[in-house]
Amino acid sequence: MSADRRHFLCSTAAMIALPALESLATTKPKDAASENQSNAPRNFVAIGTFLGWHQNTFYPKQSGKNYKMPTTLMPLADYRDNFTVFSGLDHRAPNGHGNWSNFLCGHSPQKYSLDQMIADRIGQKSRFPSLQLTAGSSNGAKGSARAISYTRHGLALPMIMRPSVLYKQLFISKEDRARTEHLIRSGKSALDNIVDDAKRLDRSLPQIDRDKLQEYFNSVRELERSMARQLTTVNDYFSLPDYKLPNYDPITPNLQMEAATIMYDLMALSLQTESTRVISLYLDGLGQVFSIDGRALGSGYHGLSHHGNDPDMIRDLVAIETAHMHCFSGFLKQLNEKKNARGQSLLEDTVVLIGTGMGDASRHSNRNLPTLVAGGGFKHQGHVATDPSKMNSPLLGDLCITLMQKLGLEDDTFSNASRNMNQVFS
Repeated sequence: MSADRRHFLCSTAAMIALPALESLATTKPKDAASENQSNAPRNFVAIGTFLGWHQNTFYPKQSGKNYKMPTTLMPLADYRDNFTVFSGLDHRAPNGHGNWSNFLCGHSPQKYSLDQMIADRIGQKSRFPSLQLTAGSSNGAKGSARAISYTRHGLALPMIMRPSVLYKQLFISKEDRARTEHLIRSGKSALDNIVDDAKRLDRSLPQIDRDKLQEYFNSVRELERSMARQLTTVNDYFSLPDYKLPNYDPITPNLQMEAATIMYDLMALSLQTESTRVISLYLDGLGQVFSIDGRALGSGYHGLSHHGNDPDMIRDLVAIETAHMHCFSGFLKQLNEKKNARGQSLLEDTVVLIGTGMGDASRHSNRNLPTLVAGGGFKHQGHVATDPSKMNSPLLGDLCITLMQKLGLEDDTFSNASRNMNQVFS
């Protein structure tokens, strides 16, 4: 038994090392009504910050369209007619950093995430059904609780943290194609061995372990579908864009803004070239100390988020968050200027969700999650303030239902939500 287990784990390790793990596909689209709606958005982008957003400087004081732009959102002033801010929404999920993934997963963290629900339905016609990216992480996210995207089986998807890796995946050179095909085919052969080993192991396991192994089989099937898809496109020709990567990857946590800026550039290119329709970007928050406008901040990012209402710490935290919004503003600018094949701006063609699973990191509270929806052809309404103390107050999941329906999906539930917020944009 122990020898079989060692063989099984070694085979698994070989699989995990495969580049294909960066984009897992699942089942064939159940519906893709957006294909038949000429003006419906076709893309979805989700951006989440692990340490949240300081509510007092993210939320406008006034509701409606004629609000005064709050400090954190000032970099977005040129696009105020292209987004809606939501206050008072959350998933009624458990509190704490470990439950951050409620951002896209709903009431139950580390479950089937919104982006993957969408990717499984509309992402299959693009080269990459979805892309999972991160900026500011140290050797990637630590543990599944710090991932952003989860498959239907609750498996955390690995994230690309090196811009150069993402670029090479999107715009593979002719010289690299043969090598990539070899790696994919070799990996597929290794998967065959893993499945055979697992089936032999399955016969000697108790039921609870057999159920776990079945979850593993499901993830292997997803990976096989992804690899088969990569084989169909590995020799396709894609012209290199007029974009120059820096000569280094800004992957240390203190270079988070530099990494995010490049990732946003590549995200816009991937949508413009229709390489993918679904992207998630995870903005980690560790102990990195930033210098903003030439001034070194007084503490690390994580420490500042636990400010205890100290005004100096809040000032520095808001400086970081405003810098994040400057990066995001550049992304909106690119989407607004770039056109799709229909001559429509990518901003109109893309539903963009930026938010968090952490409402107030200083209190480890997952309530009242700062949320912003941009683009997507919505009739944006400025600031929509909801009152979570009311019995019939909408959930963040209700907004998620609206986002899915805008993309042409016919879903009327998400996690613990069973309404929508379509009336907000009417």
